[in-house]
Amino acid sequence: MDLAESGIFEECGVFGCIASGEWPTELDVPHVITLGLVGLQHRGQESAGIVTSDGYGLMPTIRTHKLLRHGVGLSTGSDSEMITQLLAYTPPHERDDSPDWVARIKNLMKEAPTSYSLLIMHRDVIYAVRDPYGNRPLCIGRLIPVSDINGKGKILGLKKLSTIEKEIPNGYLEVPKGRNNSETEGWVVSSESCSFLSIGAVYYREVLPGEIVKISRQNVQTLDTVPRPGGDPVAFCIFEYVYFARPDSIFEGQMVYTVRYRCGQQLAIEAPVDADLVSTVPESATPAALGYAAKCGLPYVEVLCKNRYVGRTFIQPNMRLRQLGVAKKFGVLSDNFKGKRIVLIDDSIVRGNTISPIIKLLKESGAKEVHIRVASPPIRYPCYMGINIPTKEELIANRPEFDDLAKYIGANSVVYLSVEGLLSSVQEGMKLKKQKIEKQENIIQENGNGLKYFEKHGHCTACLTGDYPVELQW
Repeated sequence: MDLAESGIFEECGVFGCIASGEWPTELDVPHVITLGLVGLQHRGQESAGIVTSDGYGLMPTIRTHKLLRHGVGLSTGSDSEMITQLLAYTPPHERDDSPDWVARIKNLMKEAPTSYSLLIMHRDVIYAVRDPYGNRPLCIGRLIPVSDINGKGKILGLKKLSTIEKEIPNGYLEVPKGRNNSETEGWVVSSESCSFLSIGAVYYREVLPGEIVKISRQNVQTLDTVPRPGGDPVAFCIFEYVYFARPDSIFEGQMVYTVRYRCGQQLAIEAPVDADLVSTVPESATPAALGYAAKCGLPYVEVLCKNRYVGRTFIQPNMRLRQLGVAKKFGVLSDNFKGKRIVLIDDSIVRGNTISPIIKLLKESGAKEVHIRVASPPIRYPCYMGINIPTKEELIANRPEFDDLAKYIGANSVVYLSVEGLLSSVQEGMKLKKQKIEKQENIIQENGNGLKYFEKHGHCTACLTGDYPVELQW
């Protein structure tokens, strides 16, 4: 699904880079940041900005701090500016001439327990901060020499990780020291790991919920971890898995593509149908469609090809072109499905306006039947944690048409994945990882609390169930 057409938007992507060793360095930090941001464009394209430092100059937060002290208020509606204001607040024990950034960050996290991932640059260090509920993703990568990466993005000379993945006290997994002798040219921090390969970085680890990480030219260091109020569970946004994230990103130790594939398999279990082939609208739901096809034993066949030269914001010059709509965006591969029954997999149906003309196009081009299967549950509630979801009244799941959705959109049948099915698909990979570590008895003995990383993880399903991770205050 095209998110611009669904009405669901997310404008939250951050990327940072710091060079290792002595400065100045040969590493082109601004260029690395630029490429890193390009890799995050799917998270929002409406605005972007880059700031760099040689390790001595003042940063924008400091300047904002001085402005606020002189009574200059907020100038935009950006939540980032509100965060800056909270960071500019001076804790009671702090001296004016030496800001205690850890204390300031902890104060911010207590005032605003969710939902954000932050990169805060101060002189020669970067603080990577993830909210205590872990609602938004954030991970760290290690920049290595290009000569140490082969064409597949793997570190040359790195032995296979079979039985010696090591659990360390902080609760995250990393490759044990000595397994890789590659030089570290720098560190990067990103909302998603998908941006690492294009800049010559390898995945290091996640920033944990509530963790404050200091990244310097020397190392990566955990400074503190802020707990959630009342021992609440972690609440990572489950729709990162459904379609916000790029499929090659890694969350919670598993690739997003694999989770989407499992969603398709689970959907085949929950909603089988007599059909001849499985397909999808290119191309966000392709992993789920492949999983559905494999589970039910039907062939996966392309029925549409996307015109990649039609932009999202293409302005139609006249009514005729506006009415062509879907036909302008997609070519029909009618030889692949004429006279056949299609199971069309989508990742979500939000308003119901986008899928209807696609079904009409397929049937007019020879499809005998079109059955819609949705690889996520219906969205019923607004999100108050950074996602711009259409109003409750606009959501098709809350409208009278939902009672007979198949008829409304012109399909032969429509079935969504259940909330339980989505959760099981997401958490299955985490359970497998946990079981793998449980078998390594010698490692568990070294660290009696070794499994806490997996035990703490949970997911926010508020837009599906109305069960919000924090109490809403108006």
